[in-house]
Amino acid sequence: MKVLVVGAGDLGTEAGLRFRAAGHHVTAWRRRPEVLPTEFATHRVDLSDPATALPAIDPDTDTVVFTPAAPERSEEAYRRTYLDAARRVFDALARDGVSPRRFLLVSSTAVFGDAAGGWVDEDTEVSPRTATARILAETEELVRRSAAAPVILRLAGIYGPGRNHLISQVRDGNARTPDKTVWTNRIHRDDAAAAIVHLCTLEPAPAQLYLGVDHEPAGLAEVQEFLAQSLGVPLPVAGEAPVNRGGDRRLSNALLLSTGFKFTFPTYREGYASVLAGQGVRHP
Repeated sequence: MKVLVVGAGDLGTEAGLRFRAAGHHVTAWRRRPEVLPTEFATHRVDLSDPATALPAIDPDTDTVVFTPAAPERSEEAYRRTYLDAARRVFDALARDGVSPRRFLLVSSTAVFGDAAGGWVDEDTEVSPRTATARILAETEELVRRSAAAPVILRLAGIYGPGRNHLISQVRDGNARTPDKTVWTNRIHRDDAAAAIVHLCTLEPAPAQLYLGVDHEPAGLAEVQEFLAQSLGVPLPVAGEAPVNRGGDRRLSNALLLSTGFKFTFPTYREGYASVLAGQGVRHP
């Protein structure tokens, strides 16, 4: 199978390495192709620059994984990197007469609105609360309309090697414990990459939408306490804590599990223990 990874950052690179390990050919596009693994065929592509012509696409490309990363969290950057770039990719596929068997978009659970701590799954209506989340929702609709076999994977908060913001907050004493339950949902980078490969190779064809999240939504204070105990530092003090950008909710992974997918890190406990042990690397 020939796979095109569009936007091969940390997550896309890890997915590409897993495709290669399974014996598939990988072509990867990104702004700095020189940092990509030598096992990939690469092209220098700046998805956020509409003046950049997209390379010719191998006519035998079987699967496209669209997983870009905006250079900044602004409406304009998201529009260029997601919605406009997705249009350009579909134009390039049409230009080159390529009809991939599967087109997977990595999106975000930020497209959901606030659920007041309630449960959310694939049947929950989207209600994005920010401009960037609205652009992601528009990109999802574009992919549904344009791809012959679309798959959308909405990921919750990705953590893993090199993603140490919460760990650093707790270690440095800057974390604050909220005065009420603030639900958080997450997925380890490795499980997110494994889910991409799983859905791109699943037979029969998968559904059009999955939530990529581990088994256990957890209160922010609970995760902070686990990290503090693991690090051997004092528990965070009470104070104003950040609220999830997308809202207060608990996300279900039941549909993804129904496909036979197995998590390496089923909860934050196993995942953060791996990170704290220095296992894995973040790809540049």
